[in-house]
Amino acid sequence: MKQANNIVTPIPDTNIQVHLRATEPEDLDILYKIENDDSLWNLGNTNVPSSKYVLHDYIAHATNDIYADKQARMIIENNKGNIVGIADIINFDPKNMKAEIGIVIRCEYRQNGYAFAAMQKIINHALHILHLHQLYVYVGEENKASIALFKKCGFLNTTVMRDWLYDGKGYHNALLMQLFL
Repeated sequence: MKQANNIVTPIPDTNIQVHLRATEPEDLDILYKIENDDSLWNLGNTNVPSSKYVLHDYIAHATNDIYADKQARMIIENNKGNIVGIADIINFDPKNMKAEIGIVIRCEYRQNGYAFAAMQKIINHALHILHLHQLYVYVGEENKASIALFKKCGFLNTTVMRDWLYDGKGYHNALLMQLFL
């Protein structure tokens, strides 16, 4: 999606098709692998492993109502039905109609356009179904691939958050990127 005068317009189709769906009990093993991939922990706020019990409990008790849960976790599938990643809409703020976005593509599916295709669907959902005013994301300054993805989707780099992320050795800046819908 691109912004022109605060109006979101679609970017031409990349021919990569994805499907977003709610989490199911059958997704537990893949969620467990993604959530416990410590190479991803420095990219966000997670810094401890998740247990299968906690993930199972989340799947079992999520209502899939963003107003009740204040978040939505979606599985990203390709056109063959393979799980290529997960996307989260978190920190949903219904008063101000904004939410934070997170996306992880499994290693073996990266660099194939799945993140961009999934983001297009998420943005469309946020705009036309949730009627959000904005999506935002915090991205480490060193994470060039994610910065490029969000820029391609129309997100603007609005703020540098100094010493925002800690990797166990030092603090790193993060960019606050926003998409006004």
